[in-house]
Amino acid sequence: MIHLSAFFAIFVKFFFIMTPFFVTTIFLSMTKGIDEGDKKRLAIKVTLAISITCLIILFFGKYIFELFGITLDAFRIGAGALLFLTAVDLVQKDVNAEPTCKADILKHAVVPLAIPVTVGPGTVGALMVMGADMNGFDDMLLGSGALLCAIMSIGVLLYLSGHIEKLIGRTGLIVLSKITGLVLAALAAQLIFTGIKNFFH
Repeated sequence: MIHLSAFFAIFVKFFFIMTPFFVTTIFLSMTKGIDEGDKKRLAIKVTLAISITCLIILFFGKYIFELFGITLDAFRIGAGALLFLTAVDLVQKDVNAEPTCKADILKHAVVPLAIPVTVGPGTVGALMVMGADMNGFDDMLLGSGALLCAIMSIGVLLYLSGHIEKLIGRTGLIVLSKITGLVLAALAAQLIFTGIKNFFH
């Protein structure tokens, strides 16, 4: 039960720091007028790109700390600040922009849909902090499992984005993305407060 609750808590954090509903609205904007088969192939490619990027950051982020002599708490504060800016941007951003790359849409799986739309600077910082906090094989297994489940959930959202848009409408997705921004702001504040508290202690 303890492991299950810990898994769910980590899953929720990973899910929200990747701004799933904002990513879905951007995906729908970029694929407007695109064949449904191409849209689903793009969703699979984006999911794979996100998985590889996030796992590398999660597993090797702590070595970047050591290489540059950065303390975990200093990075917590920096990552929290970036995540907060992402949250503010998410709340204020207009996600109704018209698509600009209808031709060869599959080329846009990695850039910009995976990086930086899904895995932006705030997400990278939060992943590195969470990865550095995981000590031992069990923690890494739990964390990587929760991360992959969060990524798969986003992949399902993208794969079924057409049906989701019909179900709740573009306005519904925009509202959910704004709510995601509020959750991100709270996560960012927690990162910053934890970093400051540990620094003074």
